[in-house]
Order: sequence, then structure tokens, then C-alpha cells
Amino acid sequence: MTGLQDRLTPAQVEEFGRELDEIRQRIVADLGAEDVDYIHNIIKTQRGLEILGRGLLFAGFFPPAWIAGVGALSLSKILDNMEIGHNVMHGQYDWTRDPALSSQKFEWDNVAPAENWRHSHNYIHHTYTNILDKDRDIGYGILRIDPAQKWHPYYLGNPVYATLLAILFEWGVMLHDLEVERVVKGERSFEENKPVLAKIWRKASRQIGKDYLLFPLLTGPMAPLTLLGNATANLTRNLWAFAIIFCGHFPADVESFTEEETEQETRGQWYLRQILGSANITGGKLFHIMSGNLSHQIEHHLFPDIPARRYPQIAGEVRAICEKYGLPYNTGPLHKQLFSVAKKIVKLALPGSAPAAPSPAPTTLKREKAVAA
Repeated sequence: MTGLQDRLTPAQVEEFGRELDEIRQRIVADLGAEDVDYIHNIIKTQRGLEILGRGLLFAGFFPPAWIAGVGALSLSKILDNMEIGHNVMHGQYDWTRDPALSSQKFEWDNVAPAENWRHSHNYIHHTYTNILDKDRDIGYGILRIDPAQKWHPYYLGNPVYATLLAILFEWGVMLHDLEVERVVKGERSFEENKPVLAKIWRKASRQIGKDYLLFPLLTGPMAPLTLLGNATANLTRNLWAFAIIFCGHFPADVESFTEEETEQETRGQWYLRQILGSANITGGKLFHIMSGNLSHQIEHHLFPDIPARRYPQIAGEVRAICEKYGLPYNTGPLHKQLFSVAKKIVKLALPGSAPAAPSPAPTTLKREKAVAA
């Protein structure tokens, strides 16, 4: 952990971790009816938008009705995936004992099976956040998104791959658990993928049947327009989810780590890695809700199982703690973070952007050593 230890002294890391633990403990102790009411209201809103959207598509021959229907259905899918599905499946509401809010039972409006996602996201990504060769969300097995990834001519297509991933994001998430890159390398067999493929087939079949067969057919002669409307709503959700997630993980100055740096990691060092490997997006209350509060990606990586509606309440405290210890708190408006991500994708498509040859001590952490508090 040489690189992380260079940031703070062992005593500082211990105190830093204790201060963040205190925030967590305070929020957990305060959870109650207000949190339950909030998520139930969001679910009601999402369901209302879906009913409204699908109802308006029955009048899709009238352009304003079609546009309004697609808009309502798009918002419904965004809320379902971001503020409801993502957060419920993180276990943020398991404490309620409500079966409808159970992380193990919830299924979302997405072709990616919830069970597969919980493994690749909740376990792998949140355990090994930004650790090269461990966190498979670094580039999703498709992109070169970190200069420590060895360049290959394949990556010349980085901008094209990123564009396709944005358009087809739910399908990219669905295929993520197949670990295709490991299959290509011979590290994972087809037999190992059979159970994953079975779950993918069942879930994707249901989603395709719902959006592209059942609901279009229900609208009779409007079926082609309804199919187009459903496809447009899925596209809108995909582009939005891609933008929010990439802006929380891959803007400039978000850092990566080696396995060696994270050996025998303490709780405080884990917290430190989450902060250095994440970024926030500024915006208003509605923006934060529509992002599933992943606009507070730093707070989410610190406390993934705390209801996301609490992140705006603690963001100021987390930022103050970072300032106290001389640590960065990466945040900015959506357009700034998105431009930073796009610039990185284009730059890393080309050779010559790899980090310098490694020194005896790990060098993946790029910021200057923090001064003693």
C-alpha cells in the first residue's frame, strides 16, 4: 500500500476512517419512516409515468401524444433503473424487511438479470473499485479508459466502442458477466458461462417480449409507432445511464490502483481509495433524483448500502473531511465531467499515453503527497 500510505500517515488514515465511520453510523441510526416514504413515492411516480407513457402511445398517430408518451416512458425507465433498481439492489432498503424492497428479490426494467448485476457490480466493482485487473468496470472489457491499460491497435476504435456502448448500454451491462475478455484469453470456459447465459436468455426474452412484442401489439395499427416509442425510451435511458455512470468513474484525475497497493488494506485505506477513484456531478434536486443520486458517486462508493437520498445530506461533511486531510474532492457540472470523459476516451485510443516505467514503489496514484493535517 505504499502509494496510498504516501497520502496520509498511518495515524491520519486511522482518524480519517473513524470520521467517515461516524457519518455512516449516524445515518444508519437515523433511518426510518421518512426514507421508506421517499422510496415508495418514487416507485409510485415511476409506475404512474409508465402507465401514462404507455397510454399516450395508444394515441401515437397524434405526434404530440407520441412525443409525450415517449418522454414519460423514458423518465419511468430512468427512475426504475437509477433511483429505484440500482439503489434497492444495493441493499439500501433491506433494513425495512419489505419484500418489495429486498435487494435479493428486486428485478428491474432492464435486459441485465438482477442476480448477475449484483455479482458484477455490488461485489466485484464495489470491493475492487478502480483496482486494475480486478475491477472489470474499468473499460467494461471493451474500452481503454486508464493509461495503465496496455495499448493495443484494437483501442484505435475507442471512440466507436464508447458510442456503441452508450447506445446499447443495457445490453453491455447484460453481457458484462460473461467476461468475454477472459474467455478470449482462455481464462474462462464456455461451461462456466452456461448458468450466466441461461439467466441472460430468460431475462432478455421477457424484456424483448414486453417492449417489442406485447405492448406494440396491444396498440393494434399503432404497433410500429409503439415499437419505435419503446425503442426510443430504452435508448434515452441507455444514454443517460452511460453519461451518469461514466462521469462518476472516469473523468480526469480519477485515479486507479495496483493490486500491490491494496494488499492488507485497512478500512481507512479502503475509504481513501473510494474517494480518489470517484467523481461527483453538480446539479439540482431533480437532477440528483434522476441520476439515482449517483451524481454523488463519491458518497455512494463510501457508503453503497446507505439510501442514496441521504448522499446530498452528507456531501458537505465528506468534502470538509477531504479538505481537512488535503485530499481531492472531484466534482463539476455534467458537461464538464462528460467532456473530460470523452477527451480521455479519444486520447487513450492512441499509443504513447501509457504511464512512465514503474519505479520501485507503486506510482499509479498521481496527486501530490498530502501535507500532514
